[in-house]
Amino acid sequence: MSIQRVRSKWAKTKVLVRSNDLKQYIPQTKRFNRESLLLMINQHEMIYVKPDNGTFGKGVIRVEKVTEPSAGYRYQIKTDQIFVSTFEALYNGLQSYTRHKDYLVQKGVYLLKHQKRRFDIRVMVQKNLSDHWETTAIIGRLSHPERIVTNYHSGGTMVTYERLLSTHLSPTETTAYKKRLEKLGASIGRQLQTAYPRLKEIGVDVAIDTKLHPWVLEVNTKPHPYIYKILPDKSIYRKVRRYSLAYGGMKA
Repeated sequence: MSIQRVRSKWAKTKVLVRSNDLKQYIPQTKRFNRESLLLMINQHEMIYVKPDNGTFGKGVIRVEKVTEPSAGYRYQIKTDQIFVSTFEALYNGLQSYTRHKDYLVQKGVYLLKHQKRRFDIRVMVQKNLSDHWETTAIIGRLSHPERIVTNYHSGGTMVTYERLLSTHLSPTETTAYKKRLEKLGASIGRQLQTAYPRLKEIGVDVAIDTKLHPWVLEVNTKPHPYIYKILPDKSIYRKVRRYSLAYGGMKA
């Protein structure tokens, strides 16, 4: 039986927010249109506009309400930043990207930084040999200094979780927080399986805000297992590979 893949971020978000335990970790998300853009930018002042079916961080736009150099809005895609003075100009500008695809608008999260660069966390969750959801690997993703996304394909760098969190938490706190992320990852796997019973693996992208609250930015149902090869503990990648081979995700 084939492994289930779910491309739509909106579909996965709707399943996750059904869980009372998980919805505290899901940033407010709506389908992109004029009304939702106006509501979200007024409510949050920083938001992300992203394609519903995008991968590798492609097409993600960061939008902010600003007061300098004058009142208005600034949006950034890749390394380009555009300032506009009115909401209509903002909406019209964004439509040049969103007109032909389904887009979402999501509450922005002010990410923790490491050496002045934003980072987030990728949590690998897999069906283990007992057919239970298990978090098997956690790795950090450090953004390119000039870009808004952390993805490797957009100039991001893979870094150990411990290195990124060491400047924000003590060693004991870092270990405890990792266990929290492991538990969160497994819970997300179980919740998504209620709607998608043939899921076998997920990559959960977690943003940590400046108050150390974790936010699930999105869930990838075809996660890249090879990124964990860089981790010093080689047993982590071996486990990821062993589980993936068992359910047919990777080929021997």
